Amino acid sequence: MVKGIEGVAPTTNNDDSALKDKIKHALDESLILVTGAQILIGFNFQGVFDKGFDNLPELSRYLKIVSLGFLLITLCMVLAPAPFHYIAERSRSTRRFHAFIRKVIVVALLPFAVGLGINFYVATEKILGQTEALILGLGTFLLAAFFWYGLSLVFKPLKVKEKPMKSGDKDKINQPDEVKLAEKIDQVLTETRVVLPGVQALLGFQFASILMEGFDRLSPDLKYIHLISLGMIALSTILLMSPAAFHRIVEKGEDTQRLLNFASFMVLASMVPLALGISGDLFVVVQKVTGLFPLALGSALAALTLFYGFWFGYSLYRRHNPTSSTSA
Repeated sequence: MVKGIEGVAPTTNNDDSALKDKIKHALDESLILVTGAQILIGFNFQGVFDKGFDNLPELSRYLKIVSLGFLLITLCMVLAPAPFHYIAERSRSTRRFHAFIRKVIVVALLPFAVGLGINFYVATEKILGQTEALILGLGTFLLAAFFWYGLSLVFKPLKVKEKPMKSGDKDKINQPDEVKLAEKIDQVLTETRVVLPGVQALLGFQFASILMEGFDRLSPDLKYIHLISLGMIALSTILLMSPAAFHRIVEKGEDTQRLLNFASFMVLASMVPLALGISGDLFVVVQKVTGLFPLALGSALAALTLFYGFWFGYSLYRRHNPTSSTSA
């Protein structure tokens, strides 16, 4: 299904790609992680002061605090490269700095996955009950763990062969002969950063809205639709954060064609559940405001058609019908 990923021998650019490019990509991936952590932390802080928080079961209230703790651990770790760079490395671009960023990302993804799973448990427990919420919360954690860590069992990790270093070369930056792959990877990471903040903001809003007073007045059907929408946005978040984990764990921070293919596919795949999640919540909002089922359904379907039509339909059309100005 994923053409160009499975069966492609990873071609390393270890000899040609510049150290500065690797560090830039690592910092871009840190930004992807820190953006998600900051938004969820903000909504966790806010949620404590919502009226619905006091109506949660005692266990859920304590789990909210535990979740906040895990997310703060994530934030602490992903912000660490900045002081490390200026204090430990004296603002120099070194291989040790690149290795430090990689280790930080790899470790920080675990508490983030735990915090995400706990938040999903608290959200679903209020709607479905404890047993179902436990299953879904654990499933969210396992899904994130698979996409962020388990893919190293599916894809053969890259073996990096380090060239012997001469004295005085430790802090030098290699000049790349080929920059095309590095530029493409830089572009796909930029695209991820463009999509992710909006997705994370939606995810945080969906978590917070469950604690709001108006949510309790929704009909059971609308609550279930909101829960499904929440699951779609959570899935989109997991997919968008997968390239960073894949780059650090599977490819050891190296720029490869396999990474480019995987990251591009994950960005596109994440937009499928994203559109479903947005349209589902639009249905809930319109139904709550107007009470008109046909209008709510029509609005949701129109939004879904707009998203898929413009994101995928128009893009496919332009791919098969390039204009003279585009192809020039």
